[in-house]
Amino acid sequence: QVQLVESGGGLVQPGGSLRLSCAASGFTLDDYTIGWFRQAPGKEREGVSCFSFRHGNTFYADSVKGRFTISRDNAKSTVYLQMNSLNFEDTAVYYCAAVARSFMVSFRGWGSFHMYDYWGQGTQVTVSS
Repeated sequence: QVQLVESGGGLVQPGGSLRLSCAASGFTLDDYTIGWFRQAPGKEREGVSCFSFRHGNTFYADSVKGRFTISRDNAKSTVYLQMNSLNFEDTAVYYCAAVARSFMVSFRGWGSFHMYDYWGQGTQVTVSS
């Protein structure tokens, strides 16, 4: 049974940092792609970053490039999203998601939530002064 559990959200001031964790169970990370998405009130869910493990490909939305970093810990079956230089526009519920396929580096559909089959419950990130 595939299960994803996010943690690490919270309240942070503009310019601050948070690290989100996505603990995966019930499957082998190497066979999957893990994505991070976020959804702000009144907005569509958008792809933030993803890690396609088989080929080691990583993807980032333009809005977070240079600020967010996705990484993994195989021993802990956990994927992290390090978020630096946070701003008000980063406020959202953050979700991790999984799909049993690999994304090549040229794949443009990584950020579409339709591509993913499994979802965590989400963790709230609030950037406020």
